[in-house]
Amino acid sequence: MSFFSRAPQSAPPEDFLAPSGVLISLNQMEKSYAHGTSRSWVLRRVTLDIKEGEFVSIMGPSGAGKSTLLHILGMHDSAWTGEYYFGGQPVHRLSPKDRAALHKTYVGFVFQSYHLLDHLTVYENLDVPLSYRDIKKSERDSMVCDILDRFAIVGKKDLYPNQLSGGQQQLVAVARAVIANPKVILADEPTGNLHSSQGRDIMELFRKLNDGGTTIIQVTHSEANAECGSRVIELKDGWVVGAPTPE
Repeated sequence: MSFFSRAPQSAPPEDFLAPSGVLISLNQMEKSYAHGTSRSWVLRRVTLDIKEGEFVSIMGPSGAGKSTLLHILGMHDSAWTGEYYFGGQPVHRLSPKDRAALHKTYVGFVFQSYHLLDHLTVYENLDVPLSYRDIKKSERDSMVCDILDRFAIVGKKDLYPNQLSGGQQQLVAVARAVIANPKVILADEPTGNLHSSQGRDIMELFRKLNDGGTTIIQVTHSEANAECGSRVIELKDGWVVGAPTPE
């Protein structure tokens, strides 16, 4: 059996996950921008492993490269050098089409600013990531109903994002990220726009998802949020300055 329940458009080999249980492996990853004859570095020689089932927090001062690293891990950004293996798949060698297939099949993304589609209802927003896949409409409807019930937002299904509070919007954003059972959730300052109580609710939800086996990688400035995870990766000026080896 394959490591994942649903294969991407180009099916991975049977040993999709490395024997060591490593889900993500980076080797000498770098990103920079040209400025005339010089370069401005965003990430420098990033080398690290993240195992399946970890809850990792990426921390560091503003401008350290945290969000850039997260978007590279999510395969939103392809303008970098080095090696990136996702479940044993060499992302750095894949075509844009196959990278997109990996992202859509295995990665859920939670943004600080929610990124819900304003012209769609809660129900329709939750259906969007499923519409990218070869899933029958009846099965999609069942999956949306299940996630509405799981997140206790059935009563919000016909509302639009501007009719929800910030906490409710972020809850819907998390529901959208997990509806297709991704192997990894990437969260960029997921509680940054929330009140403290709402933020605690989101982190508690992340803990439960992680307990269920979902790998979570979050960018955060919050020490309290970082304590919810199992490991912290610290960045400074694009360099990894602290990243304990996963057990």
